[in-house]
Amino acid sequence: MKQFWITFFGSIFGVIVGSVIAVFVLIFAVMALIGAAMTDVQDDIALPQDGIVLELDLRGARLDSPSESPFAFAEDLSVVDLVTTLERAETDPSVRGLFIRANEFGLSPAVAEEYRNAIADFRAAGKFVLTHAQGFEGTSITSYFAVAGSDEIWLQDTANFTPAGLAAEVTFLGGLFERFNAHAEFEQFHEYKNAVNTYTQTGFTDAHRESTRSYMTSIYDTAVDAIASDREMELAAVTNVFENAPHTAEGAMQAGMVDTLGHVIDAREAALERGGDFAEMVDVSDYFYSLGSWSNDPVIALIEGQGAIVTGSASQGLFGDSESIGSDAMSEAILAAANDDSVQAILLRVDSPGGSAIASDQVWDAILRARAAGKPVIVSMASLAASGGYYIAAPADYVVAHATTLTGSIGVYGGKISLGETMAEYGITSESVTVGGEYGTVYSGNTQFTDAQREAYRAQLEAVYTDFTQRVADGRDLPIERVMEIARGRVWTGAQALDLGLVDEIGGFRDAVAAAKELAGIAPEDDVQLRRFPRQATPFEAFSELFGMSADTAEAAARINALMELPEVRAAIEARQAAQARGVQMRSNPAQPR
Repeated sequence: MKQFWITFFGSIFGVIVGSVIAVFVLIFAVMALIGAAMTDVQDDIALPQDGIVLELDLRGARLDSPSESPFAFAEDLSVVDLVTTLERAETDPSVRGLFIRANEFGLSPAVAEEYRNAIADFRAAGKFVLTHAQGFEGTSITSYFAVAGSDEIWLQDTANFTPAGLAAEVTFLGGLFERFNAHAEFEQFHEYKNAVNTYTQTGFTDAHRESTRSYMTSIYDTAVDAIASDREMELAAVTNVFENAPHTAEGAMQAGMVDTLGHVIDAREAALERGGDFAEMVDVSDYFYSLGSWSNDPVIALIEGQGAIVTGSASQGLFGDSESIGSDAMSEAILAAANDDSVQAILLRVDSPGGSAIASDQVWDAILRARAAGKPVIVSMASLAASGGYYIAAPADYVVAHATTLTGSIGVYGGKISLGETMAEYGITSESVTVGGEYGTVYSGNTQFTDAQREAYRAQLEAVYTDFTQRVADGRDLPIERVMEIARGRVWTGAQALDLGLVDEIGGFRDAVAAAKELAGIAPEDDVQLRRFPRQATPFEAFSELFGMSADTAEAAARINALMELPEVRAAIEARQAAQARGVQMRSNPAQPR
């Protein structure tokens, strides 16, 4: 009887909790609809007709491309949308200038470079840019790199100027696994394919250190050269400032790194004064939503992918909190654009460390089919387009990368972590019953590879590596011998990749659009319409789809999304996915300098 009442009241409690969670899901969905409605209303908001000063806050993180989730309505503008919005503002006579709140601690180098390009183009159109920083408090030079080309840089007088260079840290788990008798068994092609080192090593190998120092030095040199040019200073003077960091605000101004000391309210008033009589501040997001999206201009298909490359459609978190590239979804988008008579070129934006080998090859095939259909394919690399991310770029007609993009990593790896001995120490045992070939237990997490399994598994990886390098040789029109020299899993910056023939041009998103126009036979001065493929589902469509599922499914979705928000859960899942991924992986894990 006691068990009956426990079960009875437990069931009631479960129903109540499930109902509450379902209500929360409903609330969030309604909020999404309200957000979408507000967005529609914003289209009708009358902005000032003259004297607009756009305000841009770079202190928060941004996705490179908009989230595919229609419920992620509160996100900041993506990097791509920000660049295209500032481009539209360049020819808007009502926009006088741009006021920027600088990032204080550090950005991805390529994101900083994209911002720098946008600022340079905006100023070249005759608009002013005034930047205020409440401190360059981080040691990374990337925050300053992003805004060094501003007309004026303000710094709060009580803040610090601490950019000193670039730093990156790698965590190695080899010692931990050894301590608990776990066996990290991985095969890699070749010594520079360092993603596995996290699990197999206790520190940098010579190859790992060499590669990391090489691309970090390339990024540092690119940034310092750009800063010296932007500030019209001698290279040695800029280097001296960084090498002798930190500095007070007064010291930074004396060194020529900032122009004025003052609080943000003073800088904002100075920007409005430069904007002229009756100038008003307008947030760049509000300006974005006020712009009409329809046009009759020639169409360039924009297909964006960010995150790891996986097979399937890459299901998203409910609120766009899980970004990945699904090979089905991306391939279908490429083929849809190729079959659309209105599309004159395809622009593929890639921000990915790679992932599944077979998923990458599926996208590679779709690009070849698009080219065979007569549609030029242009790749724009963002912060990272390495390993599988480079695999899908290699067959394109033209590849554009930032000087600071991390790319290459032409290599493969695979393996597993065997925990059988670890569990045995705690009295946990596991046995397998198999029929068929010995290879059937190759992915078992309880036993180590047998000699035959390891030999067969390595042969499998070697075949994929051979295919990968040949794909690069064919796509980039390079001798296979040369590809073998520059592959071996090594990460390169975009600047290094240009010299090696792995990319065609150093530039940002707008340069990639210009290349697409040229290959499509569109005049440089003509406007184009960037049409995203696939079309994003509206919040109303997503709402209908969401509530078309059962209450149990809605409850489970709510619980899972809440759980996924926990940082420790995210970290654990990422580590497990990377370590236990089935099949051959084309994934790069370069230390991101900040």
